[in-house]
Amino acid sequence: MAVYAIGDIQGCYDELLELLATIRFDRDRDRLWFVGDLVNRGPKSLETLRFVRGLGPAAITVLGNHDLHLLAAAHGIRPDNIDDDTLEPILAAPDREVLIDWLRRLPLLHYDGALGYLMVHAGLPPQWDLELAQRCAGEVETVLRGDGLEPFLSRMYGNKPRQWSEELDGWDRLRFIVNCFTRMRFCDLNGRLELKSAGPPGSQPEGYYPWFEIPARASEGMNVIFGHWSTLRPLDIPGVYPIDSGCLWGGQLTALRIDTQPQRIDLPCPGWLKPDKD
Repeated sequence: MAVYAIGDIQGCYDELLELLATIRFDRDRDRLWFVGDLVNRGPKSLETLRFVRGLGPAAITVLGNHDLHLLAAAHGIRPDNIDDDTLEPILAAPDREVLIDWLRRLPLLHYDGALGYLMVHAGLPPQWDLELAQRCAGEVETVLRGDGLEPFLSRMYGNKPRQWSEELDGWDRLRFIVNCFTRMRFCDLNGRLELKSAGPPGSQPEGYYPWFEIPARASEGMNVIFGHWSTLRPLDIPGVYPIDSGCLWGGQLTALRIDTQPQRIDLPCPGWLKPDKD
């Protein structure tokens, strides 16, 4: 059995099928880990969502920020500053409710102790070890799967609070957790988030660093797979595996084999949008 982690697809369905053919994926034998952002901005979000859901136990997917935005849009929640989504085919689909219900039940974090890998969409603040990250993910997952879904989605958007504390509670706590798992790239040495910068390391404001470069972060020593950062290139940092290679923007779609010595397979992509947003 081969296990591959797949980078951000964002509706690039044809490229996904080509990548799976390249790695000779067999759904009866192999397993796929999807790092989130299955949908939005690419041309075939509906087909992508249907396909991944149809893989059943052959696939594990964590939620990304665009997946959460789809959940919000499905409940009539669309912030004024987000006007470029491409979610209408999903929202108008006859199987819309089935797809949305499946999506809301996906995790924010996946950990496989046997393989020794943890997967999130974006990152982990420096205070979170595995146990705390799992607990925080569970808090949001409980809300997403319960009666509090719509009230949470209406309060999900926003950049504050910016720093972790066990004293955080209510919507502030849940919003911070979601921002870490699905949006973070840079933070300061105390874990204060900087959520506006999307460029490569070196483009951020002074005093901020890529989250995985914070000294003595609690998740150091773990193998962390993540996406969300299309301007981040492969790194020579032990245990840090970014796999969003910018398929949507004309980069690549990446599969990372993790049941053996890590091996990247990159499929060149034609690109659907100019690389000015993430």
